[in-house]
Amino acid sequence: MALTIKCFATLSSYQPEDNENYPYIEGDTVTSIMNRLGLPQDEVHIIFINGRHVASDAPVSDGDRLGFFPAVGGG
Repeated sequence: MALTIKCFATLSSYQPEDNENYPYIEGDTVTSIMNRLGLPQDEVHIIFINGRHVASDAPVSDGDRLGFFPAVGGG
């Protein structure tokens, strides 16, 4: 049972080395994954599961692809 984890931009240092085979534990949520990765919740502004925007309390399932994005600015 595994997940794919992608951490973008300034969050890339939190991406696990084996990001395509991150362990999934029954009952995991986005928040529990963020805690295990050490991702600061106040720095994560956009979360996707399988290409869909979700809240941090969303449940995850075996095989899901998670994407974490920081705040994005432009000019």
